This record gives sequence, structure tokens and C-alpha cells, in this order.
Amino acid sequence: MNKKITLLVCATITSSFYALSGAAVAQNKSKPAVKPTMQDILKNSQASDWRVLNPDNTLYLDMEKGRVVIELAPEFAPKNVANIKALVKEGYFDGLAMIRSHDNYVAQWGDPSEKREFKNAAKKVEGEFTVKYKKDAQFTRLPDVDGYAPQVGHVNSFAAARDPKTQTTWLTHCYGAIGVARGNETDSGNGSSLYAVTGHAPRNLDRNITVVGRVMYGIELLSSLPRGTGALGFYEKAEERTPIKSVRLAADVPDAERTKLEVFRTDTANFKALVEAQRNRGGDWYKFAANHIELCNVPIPVRVVK
Repeated sequence: MNKKITLLVCATITSSFYALSGAAVAQNKSKPAVKPTMQDILKNSQASDWRVLNPDNTLYLDMEKGRVVIELAPEFAPKNVANIKALVKEGYFDGLAMIRSHDNYVAQWGDPSEKREFKNAAKKVEGEFTVKYKKDAQFTRLPDVDGYAPQVGHVNSFAAARDPKTQTTWLTHCYGAIGVARGNETDSGNGSSLYAVTGHAPRNLDRNITVVGRVMYGIELLSSLPRGTGALGFYEKAEERTPIKSVRLAADVPDAERTKLEVFRTDTANFKALVEAQRNRGGDWYKFAANHIELCNVPIPVRVVK
């Protein structure tokens, strides 16, 4: 065979080989898996991924513009929750007002005059900044490092933290958390003045104040309150305050008047998938995966049901 023809044939075979090899590699190379979004997970969730709010631990804070629904967590603050329920049942909050709105911090309500009488509720309640937990207590732990606690995660749809050395646990100051206002003394809070976190999570307050639950619905009614003009966001004039129509326990409200809500459970495989979806968000927009999520950035979905 002519040398030129031989070289041409070899070159053709070689180029064809690499072309075919490249095609084979392209075919064998699997495309990156499409990451599910939080919306995908919620869309495909099952009824068992959700739980209804316990009416015996749910408060309705009604104002002219709407209702704020708060779920209490007696497992984290049994004495304070019991006293708050006592105050609600005796109508303590009815007709009071929002007394404070501190920008990027909290909204607070109670008696601005501090003269309203107690009927059956206690005037002093021991601060429950932490409580003991059992080793087998349910806790969905986040693997991410947290600067405020040895361990963080979720218990019954509440953001929580733990210290294995002391066997203590506590609720954290994430957005929407409900805390018991107090003075310098640890037993100076009794639930007659409560606040909701309406700004960036003030985790420095953890283990320094009693957290009794979180807002499950209507947080925008609190976060959009006019900012107080006084020190620490307190309202200086009565006309600045937003009146409270009533605060009632859901169990004491007729079924037809209740706000029917379900909250995403935090002890399921789908919740872990939701956390992972938020830790490393996919899609065309995101160019960098953080591979990290902060406790207070984990969403706990709530939905209204018929």
C-alpha cells in the first residue's frame, strides 16, 4: 500500500476512534442529579408529614387587623406555660395592647401601666431557661456547627438546642419565638408580658430568658407594627399602641371560629430532605452550594387546612 494512503487511513481510523471514544464518554458521563427543592418536597409530602396544632397548647391573639396563632411548648417551660394559660383563662390580656416594637428585634405586649390585677395566676414564676431531658427524648439533630450550643436541632417542630454534658435542652430565639419578659431577677417573669422575635435571631438571649413557644401564623402582623419611638422600641404615647381584642386558648374557642393549621413534622425523612434542600440549594440560579445551614434558617412550614 502506498505510504501516503496508509498514513491517511491510519489518521482517519485514529480520528474516528477518538470521535467515537468522546461520544462514548459523553454518553456514559451521567448528568448531575437534579436537586429537589423545598417546594418539590412539600408538594410530594404525605399526610403523615404534618401534624395539627394541639388546641390545648395554642393561643389566638386577636387584633383589629387579624389573628396571631401561637403554639406553646410546655415540655420546655411547664411552669411558665401553665401560668400563661391561667392568665389567658382569666382574660388578663383582653383589652391590653402591643407596648413595644423594637426594630430588627422584638414586638412585646402586656399591660403598659402594670396595674392590672391577677386573679388566679401567679405573680412570680421560676425562670425555665433550660430543662432536663431524657437520653431517649426525640431530637432531630442538625450536623451543622452552631456557635451558641453544643447541639442544635428540632423537637416537635420547634427549634431547640442541647447540652449533652448537663443533659439540658432549651428553645432558641429564632424568628417568631415567644419569650417571657423579665427584669434582672430570674423569677421576675410570669407571662403577663410576652414578646415575639421579629428580627434577626438574637441567639445571645438563649438560656437567659424563658422561651415558651413560637408564632405559627400571623407573624407579619407583629413584624410590621410601627416602631416604638421610646428607648428599646417602647411606645411613649397610648395612641401609638395597637390594641389587643383578646387572647384565647384554641380549646376554648368554638370549632367554627378556630384557625385550622398543620405544621410540618421535624421527625420524618421528608423533613431531613427539606433541610438538605435548603442546605445545598439547586436550580439554575444558585452557583455555589454552601453545604451549611444555620438553625434559624431551617424553615418549618405551616399550612392552613379546611
